Amino acid sequence: MTRNIGILGAMAQEIDEVKAILTEKTIVKIANREFVVGKINNVRCVVAFSKWGKVAASITATLMIQEFAVTDLIFIGTAGALADELRIGDIVVAKRLVQHDLDARPIISRFELPLLNRVYVNTDPDLTALAGHAIEQLLMKGVEEIVGKEATEEFGLTPTLHFGDIASGDQFINSVEKRNEILSLLPDIQCVEMEGAAVAQVCLEFNVPFTVIRTISDTADHNARVDFGRFIAEVANAYSRAIIAEIMHEI
Repeated sequence: MTRNIGILGAMAQEIDEVKAILTEKTIVKIANREFVVGKINNVRCVVAFSKWGKVAASITATLMIQEFAVTDLIFIGTAGALADELRIGDIVVAKRLVQHDLDARPIISRFELPLLNRVYVNTDPDLTALAGHAIEQLLMKGVEEIVGKEATEEFGLTPTLHFGDIASGDQFINSVEKRNEILSLLPDIQCVEMEGAAVAQVCLEFNVPFTVIRTISDTADHNARVDFGRFIAEVANAYSRAIIAEIMHEI
């Protein structure tokens, strides 16, 4: 079967460089969304900005699956660290995703997906392993090759790769209290963001293999001091380009 890879970015700026490496590009606009169709390393791809939050990202993922018949879906973007060992610039590849703000008690258990009888959605093991191997190959070459010396020094980047659970919710987590609340209920969570688990549910119900890749941009509390805009433009964008290019090289 010919692969047709869907690539969603959590922010428009995080996939600018991915769009730039597409060849044979065409643009399709649906529901106020722009889908860029083309090839990377001769692999057919569709790239789009998911838009922020669970509902918006679910719409974009559904359109990508139904309108473009993607065979696999990769979600890439930034996240706030919850696990103590994570540092700015580290990369987390999800094994499972959960919606930390989902609570339909007493009808069903907290965090359980209605009618699906599960709390977590697992990523596709083969696609996740492929993503992990691609990231390992990049990190072996050195982060300066990805983002340049200036950004490496400015943000103090010494990235490491992690696999684990990611939590999503329609909340921007920027306080110690909220961070600790999530960890008290879901102690295995590595990082938190606003889209991944919703996209995971879409892929589960459409039976589309997927993986989620997140770069740590902050510590999900008020102590973060990184210039987020510059980090997105100078680090996350370059990470996305390099990771996606390497994955397509290995497919």
